[in-house]
Amino acid sequence: MKALKIAGGAIAAIIVVAALILIIGIPSGFLTSAIQERVERETGYRLTIAGSTKIGLWPSLNVTINDVTLEGPKDRDASNRLTVGSIQADITLASVWSGHPDITELSINRPLLNVPLLRERRAAPKPAPSKQAASSGAADQDAPKIERIKVADGTVMFSNQRDRVENRIDGISADAVIGVDRKIRVTGSARASGHPLKFDIKATVPAPPLERQNVPLDFSLDAPGVLQVPLSAKAEVRLNGSVVMINGLSGTVGDGAFNGWASVDVSSKPLLKLDLDFQRLEIASTNTPPGARQDSQSSSQSSSQLASQSWSDATIDLAGLNYVDAQVRVSAAELNIGSAHFAPAAIDSTLAGGLLKCVISNLGAYGGQANGEIDIDASSGTPAYTMRSDLVGVRALPLLSSAAGFDKLDGKLQAKITVRSAGQSQRAIMSNLNGTVFANFQDGAIQGLNVAQMIRSLTSNTLNGWQEGREQTTDLSQLSASFRIDKGQAVTTDLNLVGPLVKMTGANGRPRHQDDWVPRRAEARDDDRRPGPRCRSRRLRYSRDDRGSLGRTENLSRHGGDAGQSGRGLCQAQGNGQGPVRTRRSRRAWRIGRQHIERRRAVRYARRQARRDPGQSAAGIGPGS
Repeated sequence: MKALKIAGGAIAAIIVVAALILIIGIPSGFLTSAIQERVERETGYRLTIAGSTKIGLWPSLNVTINDVTLEGPKDRDASNRLTVGSIQADITLASVWSGHPDITELSINRPLLNVPLLRERRAAPKPAPSKQAASSGAADQDAPKIERIKVADGTVMFSNQRDRVENRIDGISADAVIGVDRKIRVTGSARASGHPLKFDIKATVPAPPLERQNVPLDFSLDAPGVLQVPLSAKAEVRLNGSVVMINGLSGTVGDGAFNGWASVDVSSKPLLKLDLDFQRLEIASTNTPPGARQDSQSSSQSSSQLASQSWSDATIDLAGLNYVDAQVRVSAAELNIGSAHFAPAAIDSTLAGGLLKCVISNLGAYGGQANGEIDIDASSGTPAYTMRSDLVGVRALPLLSSAAGFDKLDGKLQAKITVRSAGQSQRAIMSNLNGTVFANFQDGAIQGLNVAQMIRSLTSNTLNGWQEGREQTTDLSQLSASFRIDKGQAVTTDLNLVGPLVKMTGANGRPRHQDDWVPRRAEARDDDRRPGPRCRSRRLRYSRDDRGSLGRTENLSRHGGDAGQSGRGLCQAQGNGQGPVRTRRSRRAWRIGRQHIERRRAVRYARRQARRDPGQSAAGIGPGS
């Protein structure tokens, strides 16, 4: 009886120990050295296991390794290594006895991949001998079979300790399923620069070795913070040493198709070569919510909001341009940037040593063409910008309203722009802007303002301000000006407005306010098609005193002398030009002397309008037209 009790107690103790082993696992420090030796022998990388290693029996046979570090044998730099919090491999018991482990699930928790950012490209390493390649293929055949890989809370950190630059892709969660037919599907999500992204990758992997074999690949990417619509594509990927070649690339961005090719050399500093052709390419503007499509009404609202917003002080980070070299060509049958539309578009870009050069050729812009070049130099602490652009025959109203929120000018625009600046925010860039701009508007109109009617009203009414109205327009034959920009302030001395009913020249000095404009001379002409003294012409000249306020208004009648000098007939305007302005009729002798000339001008204008548009009536040249 006593022996029976002892046997029962021993059995109970064995059961308790077995239960603890099933739950807690068997400490297996003896496996550490074996795993390290095999990984270094087959891959050439050094594996360090700083934590514990144990074998579990519940719910299935598994091996867990903690605090794992993988790095190159000759790389002592901490910025180029992989560290993992824990790795757990679930293994079938039958495969253990066969010597070829069958891993049903491999869980990788808290991996951190450190990628160094290099400013200069290093010499590519020599290719491995063919014998090593053959042994590598044999090692792939003897590698354990893995059915599923899970990654939880992963991070990829790009850093340059010298420049104190660090960028992360964190929150990486991925699930890779490997089928019997060597088909792989990887799904997951991550966050890059605070923007969420989701990815789905499908591939068919050929038998090893993978060197110089095509791998069919299908993938989709949803990045609301970068792309307005999801991207899906397919390609054939080939590994050639350190170069990843992507051929037969085709896919869609939203409902717009694209095709092209790409290659990436990852031996040291990445070198990207890319050539893509889009049917339609849409790029979100800073004022457009991700995923939102703009119609005409929302486009006009966003343009007005853009005009009312001030320049931002948010820092623009371009340091990443120093750590990659690229040769990129992008063409599109239709390019939409926010509410601005261009068709066609072709952009050739090169990036080397932190200097980005973008050349734009024959850009179709609202009935005209644009050519230009944009240079961004991010090699120093403060980025520098240079832009040169030529615009020919472009419709001004849709371009200015969509790009700058300015909807007051229409006509055919010809412009030459050469500007440069430096700064780390929008406000700093605009404050440091220097260069020259020449603009010429032809056969258009000034929206919301009737200059001729305003000047005609000076004979009988008191004007307060510019008398703006939504339905008013001022037809113009030509409006031209050249600007010299210094520290964000534009100065012109040759503003010239010529229209069928009004002429004006003007200039501005260094303005203290946005509306500090000086009209030098304004001329309005009336022609009601009646002979006699009702056909008249008036000329007014405005000048600005040393304090920047609008000064004396003078009558420039050839036969009447200078009424401003004599002090008769005219009063002085007060303030900044928005106070009351009064004048009297021009002298009768001068009005009669100019009658014949003005009537001939009106007839010539009517003939020109008839030649431009035979269906247009010549009756629109009277007052108020």
